[in-house]
Amino acid sequence: MRYSKEHKQETHARIVRKAAVRLREKGAHGIGVADLMKEAGLTHGGFYAHFDSREALVIEAFSHAMDRSTERWRKVAEEVPPEKRLSTIVDSYLTAVHRDDPGHGCAVPTLGAEIARETPKTRKAFALKLEQMIDMMADQILDVPRKTARKQAMATLATMMGTIVMSRIAGNGELSEEVLSAGREAVLGRAAAAKAPVKKAKVN
Repeated sequence: MRYSKEHKQETHARIVRKAAVRLREKGAHGIGVADLMKEAGLTHGGFYAHFDSREALVIEAFSHAMDRSTERWRKVAEEVPPEKRLSTIVDSYLTAVHRDDPGHGCAVPTLGAEIARETPKTRKAFALKLEQMIDMMADQILDVPRKTARKQAMATLATMMGTIVMSRIAGNGELSEEVLSAGREAVLGRAAAAKAPVKKAKVN
């Protein structure tokens, strides 16, 4: 039975979406191709009709997850005034809901350490998406030169993502909540300090 091009594209997208969730839940090597295909309602044999290799699926799934995060941040930013966009993104990211649902959360805290051990091709694809995240975050940092905004965006993302990792390690109790709170304070405090005007010393 021959399927239409549209049907194949829809099936391909469904596999990628399922894989993006399961890889974030189980890790890059925590679930096999057969299980991924089964969850998408397909047979293992149909895998190579859509992907050249497991690595190709992993790259697409990672890219999909990263794109979803960046797009989610963009939508959050569009709903508030420019001066509140950074803090709104941070507050929506550093939450117990995000901590407790890695399968639908940011891919970097869940997969970053594994990606660092993957092939150069996979790392390159991931780095490209990470740079897009940095640029998007830099867009929310106002009234500073672009180079400075990018540096601040990198530090902000590193703090946010590290906070999620630590909060998950801590579980879902008091320590975990303290970690989330400390992460929010660190990011937003740094942003406020960066915006504060520099007071000139008085000359007597």
